[in-house]
Amino acid sequence: MPDIELVTQVEAILYLKGRPISKKILSEITNTDINSIIKALNELKDKYSNSKSAIELHEVNNSFCLELKPILNEFVEELLPSELKTSELRTLATIAIKKKILQSELILLRGSGAYDHIKELINKKFIIKRKQKDGRSYWLSLSEKFFQTFAVSNEYLSQIGGNKK
Repeated sequence: MPDIELVTQVEAILYLKGRPISKKILSEITNTDINSIIKALNELKDKYSNSKSAIELHEVNNSFCLELKPILNEFVEELLPSELKTSELRTLATIAIKKKILQSELILLRGSGAYDHIKELINKKFIIKRKQKDGRSYWLSLSEKFFQTFAVSNEYLSQIGGNKK
């Protein structure tokens, strides 16, 4: 794995989790001390304090997450498929990047709230869920409706995900 700066690792974690994460958990995931995490969070705060940024670092009960600036909520709602919440869209994006992922792995990446997202994404026919042959989890993959709705090709997803499953 290439040498990735701590601030970049923290940013990736906050983006993928899509929910507030404590400094302690960030420290455990990145295998670094709390002071380094605080420094990385301060760097992110500076990065996203730019008025031209659509994203902000948000603190909730001493935990942190990346969120769209509230001023953009109405604008973005018109751009998203009306039947998907932002949290469901993030979960769908994670599945799309992986193309095929075990439900258990997705829960580790997105948190337990992803169980509800998966249920909604299946109900809305954006993903397909299949029982794992040798295990207790399920494989999640993209449906034809996903490709029709988002006009994204399998080839493009392979390029951005680096995953040839």
